[in-house]
Amino acid sequence: MSWYLIVKTLHIISATILFGTGIGIAFFMFRSHFTADLKQKLYAAENTVLADTLFTLPSGAFQLGSGLWLAWYAGYSLREEWLLFSLLLFSFAGLCWLPVVWIQLQLRNMIRKSLSHGTPLPSRYNKLFRIWFLLGWPAFLALVTVVYFMVVKSV
Repeated sequence: MSWYLIVKTLHIISATILFGTGIGIAFFMFRSHFTADLKQKLYAAENTVLADTLFTLPSGAFQLGSGLWLAWYAGYSLREEWLLFSLLLFSFAGLCWLPVVWIQLQLRNMIRKSLSHGTPLPSRYNKLFRIWFLLGWPAFLALVTVVYFMVVKSV
């Protein structure tokens, strides 16, 4: 087996990890919003942060590196429209993800504080949660489009 096929296989696996983790943690974090139980909210927030650290960040970094290597090895120019748009959309998704991670940390910390002090969540929690939710959609749609471009290699 060639290095190209090994890296391509790992690239595809890391894409499934990126999507699967992203959808999974978004689902559990979103669902936790509808419970009044702060312990459940905290469990979801802590594990969302952990999953982003263990899975999303490494798979996203690997996607970028392996994708660039695969394009180079296959002889594609970074000036090809489908590849250029893919890189721009991937960067856009990453720029959406960075504040999402910061928000997740803030939400987790607010829940911890409310639990330790026996107080309700501050109104800022709901505001940040809405921003977290809204930022997830363009990032997700951008990555879906990147996968489409990778498959059809056309714009």
